[in-house]
Amino acid sequence: MQHPLTFIPSDKRKPAFLSLLALTLILFAVFRVLDAPLRTPAAPNGIVSFELAGNIKPAAEILGSWDARAQLFAAFGLGLDYLFMPAYALALSLGILLAAGRHAGAFAKLGAWLGWGTLIAPLFDAVENFSLWQLMLGDFQALWPRLAALCATLKFVLLLLGLAYALIGWLWPKHK
Repeated sequence: MQHPLTFIPSDKRKPAFLSLLALTLILFAVFRVLDAPLRTPAAPNGIVSFELAGNIKPAAEILGSWDARAQLFAAFGLGLDYLFMPAYALALSLGILLAAGRHAGAFAKLGAWLGWGTLIAPLFDAVENFSLWQLMLGDFQALWPRLAALCATLKFVLLLLGLAYALIGWLWPKHK
């Protein structure tokens, strides 16, 4: 299996990675600002608490702990996340491709799989956001918090595996 971004010419990968990384970090900073009013005793981790609530009761408690301004910030953040998804996925997938290029064998092959995983993660993110929107719109079916938590967990696992791989690939001495 090949990494999904091998079609990008080798000399364009690092500049593309750095551009996407910059966009990702800028958007991440915006999310930090948007998340501040979402941190309440019911949601100590802000939107992430809502994403991982898993059941109607904690999800409703989180929504109830947010005033109208906080709910507006949450809604804006969920919308902005659709711009964030391709930015973080492409940045991380390119970071994995660059790290895989420093090494050979099984490590490089694992990079191909993780490159695909980081591009699949936004699909879970999109389903998670749709589920959270349903809750914010007042549709309190048990499906929505469960689906959001499952998708958020899968997204975080794929992204953390990709991030760990990229960091190890850069910190591990280059293959000669």
